[in-house]
Amino acid sequence: MEHIYLYMLIAIAILAVVDLVVGVSNDAINFLNSAIGSKAISMRTIMIVASLGIFIGAVFSSGLMEVARKGIFVPAMFNFHEIMLIFMAVMVTDILLLDFFNTIGLPTSTTVSIVFNLLGAAVIMAAIKITASDSETLADLGNYINTEKAMEIISGILLSVVIAFSIGALVQWVSRLIFTFHFEEKIKNFGAFFGGLALTAILYFIFMKGLKGTPYYDNLKGLIEGNEMYIILGSFVLFTLLSFAFQKIVKKSILIIVIAVGTFGLALAFSGNDLVNFIGVPMAAYHSYEAWVGSGTGASDFTMGILGKKMPAEPFLLFISGGIMVVTLWFSKKAKTVAETEISLSRQGDTHEKFKPNMLSRSIVKATSSISDGLRFIIPASMQAKIDTNFQKPNTTLTKDQSMDAPAFDMIRASVNLMVAGVLISIATAMKLPLSTTYVTFMVAMGTSLADRAWGAESAVYRVAGVLNVIGGWFGTAFGAFIASGVVVFLINWEPQVMTPILLLLTVALLVRNFLAHKRKSSEGKSEDRLKNAESSSVQGVIHESAANIANVVKRGNKIYSNAIQGLAKQDLSSLKKNKKQIDKLSLEVDSLRDNIFYFIKNLDESSVSASDFYINILGYLQDMTQSLEYISKVSFKHVNNNHKKLKFNQIKELKEVDESVEKLFNDTKSAFDSRSFDKIGGILSSKHKLFQILSEKTQKQVERTRKEESSPKNTTLYFGLLSETKDLLVATMNLLEEYHNSHDASVKPATIEIVESIAGNGTLKELEEEE
Repeated sequence: MEHIYLYMLIAIAILAVVDLVVGVSNDAINFLNSAIGSKAISMRTIMIVASLGIFIGAVFSSGLMEVARKGIFVPAMFNFHEIMLIFMAVMVTDILLLDFFNTIGLPTSTTVSIVFNLLGAAVIMAAIKITASDSETLADLGNYINTEKAMEIISGILLSVVIAFSIGALVQWVSRLIFTFHFEEKIKNFGAFFGGLALTAILYFIFMKGLKGTPYYDNLKGLIEGNEMYIILGSFVLFTLLSFAFQKIVKKSILIIVIAVGTFGLALAFSGNDLVNFIGVPMAAYHSYEAWVGSGTGASDFTMGILGKKMPAEPFLLFISGGIMVVTLWFSKKAKTVAETEISLSRQGDTHEKFKPNMLSRSIVKATSSISDGLRFIIPASMQAKIDTNFQKPNTTLTKDQSMDAPAFDMIRASVNLMVAGVLISIATAMKLPLSTTYVTFMVAMGTSLADRAWGAESAVYRVAGVLNVIGGWFGTAFGAFIASGVVVFLINWEPQVMTPILLLLTVALLVRNFLAHKRKSSEGKSEDRLKNAESSSVQGVIHESAANIANVVKRGNKIYSNAIQGLAKQDLSSLKKNKKQIDKLSLEVDSLRDNIFYFIKNLDESSVSASDFYINILGYLQDMTQSLEYISKVSFKHVNNNHKKLKFNQIKELKEVDESVEKLFNDTKSAFDSRSFDKIGGILSSKHKLFQILSEKTQKQVERTRKEESSPKNTTLYFGLLSETKDLLVATMNLLEEYHNSHDASVKPATIEIVESIAGNGTLKELEEEE
């Protein structure tokens, strides 16, 4: 039995490495997003600066490791056996919870996760002890648990949301009012002052939050404490002069330095203070095991009062942890997914919105719009006009795809994000307010986005819904961690030697599953079959660009139609379910093309405006095709899922004949558009009558069957529905082909005439024909 604790310690050490990976993948957004979103410095430089901050912060970390030992529960109330079970449960649930948030791309707090994991496991273990005791009741639970810390975390969430969002919005509004969106000239005049202010705030933040709590802070404590105002004023003067010199000598904006230093400061604070969330529990487990082995007493007899004492951190382990965090930062794809969420919510231009609006987000947007309208009656019109002028954005029209490649916001906002987050966290640290680093950085970014009018009428409901989802995820982290760790510690306590390996295997399986799911989702976003927006500004260009999309839709539509018929024939519910997902995905992509029409028309040449009519018609026909395929796929799935009677042999045989005809049409169409052999379209159109004749014959046969032998109303409804939607599908396809055939001929003929005329000199085509 004694060996199980050694195995547990080894497992906890391995889990600590995994926890570092999943933890950094989520927390990386705290210090990377301002630099990444503004694209002020290269990605390589951002990563180097952040890596230095992480590594230095990790090596200097140790002061907060006590949280995992005695911050949440009273260690003296538990014995070594119980402590090891608590630590094992905490590591398993913490990893799975953070990896889940990484997979879905939502930022959460690693501090909340570890605290409520510890709280949940300790509460359940204490409850088990109390129920086994004759002298204690659940009223004595407070003797085991430090409930004050949990309440601090909950209040920290609420404080962070309100304070950080409000201050971030206010500072950004004032900054934008001063510098406007055309800030290049004003930065030359006021940049030194702004740089001095921002760098002073960030430096103060580095000392107050990044180094405070480390063993090295004691050497600086006498110089800093009591002299804060002198340090701030002196730093402001020094950095203002340095900012002025930098701009004059290097001829570049000081905002670049502000963003780089701010990124370093946040990375330093993150690893220096949040490292406890990942290795605090493993270190506590190691010290517990070391003390128990040295005691020579039984695991159930050795109480863990020793964890209440201050213990030194292991420098070598801190060094290794810093290295793992840096490597994770460079190679974690999930970190990029989480970062994309915050950047998309704060992007200045249009983007592919990740969140769907809900009733609460709509209500909030309507309420704030009403308040805004009310304020317009109070504020003088001249002042409103002046403010609106300062908030006028550069006149550029970018598509959603082009906007994704452009900076999400400018350097002014990036600097404000870093400066305000640093100041708020510094003040909270000095006043011992329980603000969360994660929550402050996220909500400041959201507040500055609102103040910058990034949440306009076109995007507000989506962005607010996204913020609400993230905030809801924070509370979900707390409740999920508490419940999950409690369940896991209960299972391990029930039979440690059996449940520990089972839970570890389950953890590995879930991590692999999440990894594969994330990889599959990422590859879907980069799929070659994905529809692409037209970006050409000429009719011929649009015709050729649209050809790829048509070939794509026809190829995927052909497969979706065949899979629906095959699934019905085989009563294969799994296949039909997958097919339904495929058509949903295709429909969303076609809808996305229609959403891009505004940008398409804006970018057209004056001489090519006629291309807009062609493109709009093509998208309309593509949407008609996907709607028919969507109906066919969904009614097929519904029929089998409801366990209705299987279609009869003759019905399936006839549907397969229809499928063969549709398949031939789609294959011929795909071939013509893939090879850009548009002259073949006329031949394909000639098969129109034959296809409709086949559908008419099948319909007539089903009418006769219904009158004589059919006994299932559901089968009849399904069969007629499939034939009717197939006809609509063919009509939309033929209309699309005719539109293409006519538009291509119309655009080619003028070009042919022009070529012939150029060959004949000043002669015309008519003159050449007359000469012949």
